[in-house]
Amino acid sequence: MSGTPSVSMLGIGRKRSPKRTSTMFVPAEPALSNSPTSHISHLKRTALTSQLKEHMDKDVVLAGWVHDVRVLGGISFILLRDMSGIVQVTAPKAKVSLDIVKEIGTLHQEDVILVKGKVVSSKIAKKGIEVIPEQLEVVNRAETPLPLDPRGVQNTLLETRLNWRFLDFRSEESNAIFKIQSKILQTFREFFATRHYVEIQPPVIIASASEGGAELFSLKYFEKDAYLAQSPQLYKQMCAISFEKVYTVLPVFRAEKFEQPTHLNEVRQMDIEQAFSTDEDVMKVLEEFLAECIKKIEESCHDELGKIGQKLETLHLPLKRMQYRDAIELLRKNGEDIQVGNDFSKTQEKKLSQLLKEEAFFIVGWPSEQKAFYAMPDQDGKTSRAFDMIYRGLEIASGTQRIHIPALLIEQLKSKGLNPENFKFYVDSFRYGAPPHAGWSIGLERLTMKMTGRENIRETTMFPRDRNRLSP
Repeated sequence: MSGTPSVSMLGIGRKRSPKRTSTMFVPAEPALSNSPTSHISHLKRTALTSQLKEHMDKDVVLAGWVHDVRVLGGISFILLRDMSGIVQVTAPKAKVSLDIVKEIGTLHQEDVILVKGKVVSSKIAKKGIEVIPEQLEVVNRAETPLPLDPRGVQNTLLETRLNWRFLDFRSEESNAIFKIQSKILQTFREFFATRHYVEIQPPVIIASASEGGAELFSLKYFEKDAYLAQSPQLYKQMCAISFEKVYTVLPVFRAEKFEQPTHLNEVRQMDIEQAFSTDEDVMKVLEEFLAECIKKIEESCHDELGKIGQKLETLHLPLKRMQYRDAIELLRKNGEDIQVGNDFSKTQEKKLSQLLKEEAFFIVGWPSEQKAFYAMPDQDGKTSRAFDMIYRGLEIASGTQRIHIPALLIEQLKSKGLNPENFKFYVDSFRYGAPPHAGWSIGLERLTMKMTGRENIRETTMFPRDRNRLSP
């Protein structure tokens, strides 16, 4: 059908204001009774839109959503979208049945359809191919007007997008973001499984704070008080001193009243812990994982990165290790009001990255008071064997070598104002042959945020939870 005009020439698929409803993009709506919704489909999908070049001049059955629809003169056009992309379905009156032409005239954006037709080449269709329909089945109709136009979410308020998240997922941008996030998770699991780490499942209902200092969500656990875990820390250590090398992916919760674009009250963490290891050992593992993750995303999600305008830089290992005090001094020399003993603000993390001209780096040598009670003190007693990783201007991971000596652990708990009795099960686990060990945690949504170039973590969280949002 190289002689037919393409939908790109007709304006189909262009970005439009989300205020315009789907009724503005289609012909007048006839009564649905003329074309009832199918509850049982008679067609079965045989190909995805991304596979059509393998089926040239053959019949296929496609399943998906109406991304857009137009009728121009004697030709009807559908942009059909499925999980792998979008293809143009072209229906010239002279070459398809009148029933199909009439059915296309009833379609609206986001209707679910099945199309059986022949794959042919086209010089003007966007992908160089189009499908000439022989049969069209409406599986389910979308109500109109749509509360959100998936074709123009970049012009829509984030709150509106989150209110209608399932529709937002259908947008090119959000779809790409969460496919990248899925690949990050897959890479994490494969990276550590192939290195003989054991995947563990720590509890998220706990009896006492894992970190100390963070506000917890409390709940009644029968006759007892319990909390939602803000970290798997204590449990992954208890596993590492038996299994040696462990990893986990799980949700964690913080009851702080966050308003920042980098914080939420529920996030997913990717954690590891390994025995017979120091902080430097696990820093090496972390930088190797991040380098591998970037490589895999570039290889597997090239199209998705293109859709959101991102290109990832290859990391050159080993990454720079910068002393905490040197970072403070560098910031002070460049006009920042910060003192030894302060944590870095998000603005200062970004500024450090710009000053160092580093895509990723570690900050090491943290003051002991800045880190949790389980962080191993350095020989000077003033600093801890702890580190943060900064990637693209934001802290995405932190870790430490842990204290494995019960007496020192009790001393550190007391120095942080915590009651050792509340951590008895944890302290006791180190009394029966606990090797030195270390580990780290990396935030899934934060890593996704930086890899996809987003400014708000809510964009990289499927169903974000903050002080103002509990639904959907």
